[in-house]
Amino acid sequence: MADLNNSIFGSIMFGLANIYKYKKITLAYILISCMLYIWFTYYTKRTDALQLILLYSILFILGYQILKTSGFYFRILVIASILFRLLFLFAIPNLSQDFYRFIWDGQMLLEGLNPYLYTPDVIINQGETKIPLAQELYNGMGALSSSHFTNYPPLNQLCFVIGNLFPGHSILSSVIGMRLIIIAADIGTLYFGKKLLEALKLPSNRIFWYILNPFIIIELTGNLHFEGVMIFFLVWSLYLLHKGYWKWAAVIFACSVSVKLIPLMFLPLFFWWFTSTKLSNQDRSPQKWISYTEPKGLSAFAGMTKLSVFYTIVGITLIAFFLPFFSMAFVDNYSKTVGLWFNSFEFNASIYYILRAIGYAITDYNEIEFIGKVLPVISVLVILGFSFLKKNNSIPKLSTSILLVFTIYLFLSTTVHPWYIATLVMLCIFTNYKYPLVWSLVIIVSYLSYLGIGTADKSENLWLVALEYFVVFSVFFWEVILKKRLPF
Repeated sequence: MADLNNSIFGSIMFGLANIYKYKKITLAYILISCMLYIWFTYYTKRTDALQLILLYSILFILGYQILKTSGFYFRILVIASILFRLLFLFAIPNLSQDFYRFIWDGQMLLEGLNPYLYTPDVIINQGETKIPLAQELYNGMGALSSSHFTNYPPLNQLCFVIGNLFPGHSILSSVIGMRLIIIAADIGTLYFGKKLLEALKLPSNRIFWYILNPFIIIELTGNLHFEGVMIFFLVWSLYLLHKGYWKWAAVIFACSVSVKLIPLMFLPLFFWWFTSTKLSNQDRSPQKWISYTEPKGLSAFAGMTKLSVFYTIVGITLIAFFLPFFSMAFVDNYSKTVGLWFNSFEFNASIYYILRAIGYAITDYNEIEFIGKVLPVISVLVILGFSFLKKNNSIPKLSTSILLVFTIYLFLSTTVHPWYIATLVMLCIFTNYKYPLVWSLVIIVSYLSYLGIGTADKSENLWLVALEYFVVFSVFFWEVILKKRLPF
């Protein structure tokens, strides 16, 4: 551990020395940010409402100043991005308790148990378990998590296992192991995101809207949410797709799904990519994506064939990931657990809360079971509309469709945890929309809402939820609808 500390310290000092040679003002902003990140992660509790809001807001302002004063100098921004993440390395997450379940699932696999077949409640109630620190992990994850089967896909489970292999055999050592995986994924996203932006002839510094965003740093590296790993595979897949390696893109896309299931909803959006364009066999550069010149029947057949192969590769890869865990009990447990997100859980919703209020007014009951079945159907119709009515035959168009589809999905969801919008923040760099960046700032109020700030019974504060979505909906409406219709 001492060697690791010395290595990290040496890297940080070397990076700061290079920055000092470039711009002192940028260095000052970076050093102040470092102090605030340390304060945020080591000395701030989720219940410290005012401190939470102030630190978070100031970090956003400093992040903007770092981008502005550095002149988007790439090396400085990369060093700052990695440095900020390393500051979290030895901290226990302070805004989320999900990591206890991550460690638990990883330990179950290391003990040869299938995490999809046993809830923590069952394991603990049996009274005998070889899982290290089982009782502490069980208490930490909370009753809601311990009473349900795991919903984390296989590749995510592998990350949990690798994290638990980090030397130390403690909760902190497992946290460090998982955090290093997430940091590595962010570095991968930085690499492929920059290359894709350059290939699209877009400003490569846009990648720092994601990499240097305090929301991304805190929610992913700080709170150990593996959306960062999912996003890494998604961006890598889009890069391969753009370069013409669509079969490998399918494999990597399946890896993204095997970390988080969310990208599954994006699959229909690839329809026009394959049916309206083709890749020249002589040149794999992005400029060689050309329109079909063959007869329409042959063109459509060739495109549908490629689309079918793409979907088949994704499907086979996913089956390969899930196969080691497969049983009928697994199918039953997993489907029920995923279904809970639509029919039982409620948090930080927008349109759903309005419909719920209408339901209460009419029936005096919470109609989540009915509303939770209708809203996903609307989401599916939206996805199909964007898939077949919008020609997503370029990465910017495809990214825009994915961005808008996932945004609408979240607007219609019964549960919107802060880290869910990380995907929107990443996708917006390939588009002209900035509303995800605004959302990444105001999403912090959801933590205050979660704590019941301003309510007598500590229930979710719907006024804070309304404030969050008023800002988000206003910017969304301006950028997506109103701005396009104005003459200026």
